[in-house]
Amino acid sequence: MDSSKNLYTEDSIASLSPLEFTRLRPFVYCGDTTYSTQLLVEILSNSIDEARLGHGNLIEVSINNENAIRVRDYGQGFLVNSMRDDGKTVLEAAFSVLNTSGKFTSDGVYEGTSLGSFGIGSKLATFLSHWLDVYTYRDKKMEHVHFVEGVFNSREVDTTDLPSGTCVEWLPSEEFFTHVEIDLNYFKKLCEDIVALTPGLTIALDYKGQKETFFSKNGLMDLLDKAVRDKEIIKNRFSMNYSDGKNKIDIAMTYTSNYSSTIVPYVNTGLTESGPHITQIKTLVTREMNKFFRDRGWLKEKDANLSGDDCQEGMYLIFNITTSGVAYDAQVKVRITKLDMKPFTSAMAEELQYWFAANEKDLKNIADKALNARKAREAARKARDAARGVKTKKDNSLKAKMKLSDKFIDCTNKNPKDRNLLLVEGMSAGSAAVEARNPKTDCIYMLRGKTISPLKTSIEKILANQEMSDIIKVIGGGFGKDFNVNSINFDKVVITSDSDSDGANIELLLITFFYTYMRPLVEAGKLYRAVTPLYIVRQKGKEYYCYTEIEMEEWKNTHGGSYDVLRAKGLGELNPADLRKVCFENERYKRITISDAQKTTELLDVLMGSNVEPRKRYIYDNATALGFNFD
Repeated sequence: MDSSKNLYTEDSIASLSPLEFTRLRPFVYCGDTTYSTQLLVEILSNSIDEARLGHGNLIEVSINNENAIRVRDYGQGFLVNSMRDDGKTVLEAAFSVLNTSGKFTSDGVYEGTSLGSFGIGSKLATFLSHWLDVYTYRDKKMEHVHFVEGVFNSREVDTTDLPSGTCVEWLPSEEFFTHVEIDLNYFKKLCEDIVALTPGLTIALDYKGQKETFFSKNGLMDLLDKAVRDKEIIKNRFSMNYSDGKNKIDIAMTYTSNYSSTIVPYVNTGLTESGPHITQIKTLVTREMNKFFRDRGWLKEKDANLSGDDCQEGMYLIFNITTSGVAYDAQVKVRITKLDMKPFTSAMAEELQYWFAANEKDLKNIADKALNARKAREAARKARDAARGVKTKKDNSLKAKMKLSDKFIDCTNKNPKDRNLLLVEGMSAGSAAVEARNPKTDCIYMLRGKTISPLKTSIEKILANQEMSDIIKVIGGGFGKDFNVNSINFDKVVITSDSDSDGANIELLLITFFYTYMRPLVEAGKLYRAVTPLYIVRQKGKEYYCYTEIEMEEWKNTHGGSYDVLRAKGLGELNPADLRKVCFENERYKRITISDAQKTTELLDVLMGSNVEPRKRYIYDNATALGFNFD
């Protein structure tokens, strides 16, 4: 079968309407199509924006026995029967035309602060439902627009005595969702979070006759109460509410008897997973604590600063940032790539110092906890070093100087023939790998990201690099000409990186490193790469794994019915359960041959070497193959 005939080309994709593309790829915007919850989130987010602006303090959500959903707010409402140049009213366009929103600037920058998926929000419910009705009430007038299968059907305009606002009703389509009902538990938790993050707002839920009201009296403090209960070790929590007129941050923080830290980061009422906002707040708290502890003499002048892990042990911090111009890595807003923290950091640093001074007794307890945490970590490190045969500082040998990083996670089996070393890209992927692995046989080393280039770096600099030094020491067997493959600590060394350009770069660099400085490892067939899928497809209780775009297209051409597609992208996007199935349980590893390594090294030399001419030739040849004409 020639699968290329069934692949979408650039032209075919370009010919799809927004409605067609959304219905073809609903997971791009929904993230997860198991339940239709995201449609409700998109509609609800518009009502929340109205409440935030001071227009209405009540949102009514009802779901009937047929799973039809209704959301009514009491905001401003849309301008009734306001016609656009394209012949559509503003209301019709808001629910059918992409990038139509009151949250876009004239130059196309999204300035919204909602939970929804950039400018598609309300359109998503229109496109993925059997029918959708939207009513708007404003200035004693009413407009009603009716859509069927995502297509405009009818419009009516009339007078009304109903209070201003918007009402949206729709029936999600089973064509796009495994379950057309919402995930009720998730939605209730979301409502609890929303009212805590939006002071004064009430959400009234009627789920198939079961009524529940959500309201928060104390905002973030209510969320803290539920989270920490009787585990707090301080009397007075830290709280901060700061706004510069355009940007706003609300923070609540306490300390518990736990040994771990928890940060719950909301941006525009949406819970996020990662981003610079989290990193910068953690860094700021650590810096200000070290400064205060030193000022009070609890941290001596000769002592090094406490680490973030030490200062944050037992910390429980919740914050919500309301700001525009946030950049995300996908339509589903969980991973932030860009967020300007400058409006908040100086104000937060000042508020923290005020709180520290006003609660010195509590801060002394936190300082003692942090210092004890450091002692425990040092003791654990020494124990690990002793178990690994690392000598004390009195030993000035090269081996003693190359201390093993904490990013190495050992297994229980000590027989080298029954041990695998997995070099994992990133800390988050490493954490998933630790959970997914076989703890008896699989050891994990968490890479920071791209390693140094083995072709452009001297042996001295390679040995001085902490990460490369760790890898050399963990593998065992020596280095360079002295490397002995019979003395290594593992049967397999497996490169496990994401299936994207960064992952390919990491793989390229590591293969070249092993080929250059540990060639017997490659020659003995002990170097591998993990093969993880691009997509996980779920249909009728079964899972299918597609490792390329072509495999994905072939699967769609040979399977009918509804299904859910998860974009895996590799290790970093797989949860531990999926990672265990697709990688570790089956040991889906591809052996790197000496020929593979040689070709990889040659390619790296072309792309990154000092000789310019081969690189120019490579670019020319590949560009020509892609259709570029240099004549």
